[in-house]
Amino acid sequence: MLDVWVILLRLVQYAGAVVLLGAPLFLLYGLREADGLALGWPRRILIFASAMVALSAGAALVAQTAVMAGSIAEGLKPSSLGFMITGTILGPAFLIRSGVAALALVVLTFVRPSRLVWILVSLAGLIVSASFAWTGHGAATEGPGHYPHLAAAILHSYGAAVWLGALVVLLILTLGHKASPAADRTLYQALHGFSGVGTASVAVLVLSGLVNSWFMVGPDRLAGLFTTSYGLLLSAKLALFGLMLALAAANRFHLTPSLANALADPWALTQAVSRLKRSLVLETLIALALLCAVAVMGTLAPVSAMDMAM
Repeated sequence: MLDVWVILLRLVQYAGAVVLLGAPLFLLYGLREADGLALGWPRRILIFASAMVALSAGAALVAQTAVMAGSIAEGLKPSSLGFMITGTILGPAFLIRSGVAALALVVLTFVRPSRLVWILVSLAGLIVSASFAWTGHGAATEGPGHYPHLAAAILHSYGAAVWLGALVVLLILTLGHKASPAADRTLYQALHGFSGVGTASVAVLVLSGLVNSWFMVGPDRLAGLFTTSYGLLLSAKLALFGLMLALAAANRFHLTPSLANALADPWALTQAVSRLKRSLVLETLIALALLCAVAVMGTLAPVSAMDMAM
């Protein structure tokens, strides 16, 4: 049961982290400053995301300590928590993640939204997202491959957060869209603004994913993709990524141009926005399933480590 809580708390942290990094970055590059600051909900969702990360990281510290100590009662003891914080790399990472998210929460709560606030929250998101790599498989590689693997893991976290955080903003913009010349232009600008960054995010994900797979699976252990729990989850993750990529390509090369062509036609615009909503909802659901797979994978030994232990 404790392992289930560790996975669920990991999922909550992932979800909060992608919003904390990807959403404010998107407000900076995907919308004109006036449009980004005029919207009221980005601040609320970022407050929620930062609170999610701060609280779930603190709870995850206790849950992980309980797993290592053998029970919740033992995990709550100051001596057990103290060892986790001072004797492992996990404890400090949880504290940094929670503390940085809490600082972002304070800024978002008490400072009026501005370009500077979005930059500060994005920096907090960079630290939070990188902290997962510090305590993941990327940091466990020893020898000359340690830093290349760690760098690839961090870049992979960044690429995912930039894409998925922007996806959340686009989904909310689309679901809450009310037809008007200004709102129509804002929606199209948001979609168009993400196109180039989205392509770059995909490139980073693919390249960093190849490096990660080299270390965690390796070319001589490809059979493990179908014979181990980690390999099966990795295969499922790749399939989900492929589906997301197909939907993202449809959004960029078909749905966004259709929206641009329909700006002067109210009926056509309604149809274009409806198709866009369905696509973004489906892409978001697939992204959530992908994050679930990643949350479970973080608790399993990679294929290479399992083979080495046999």
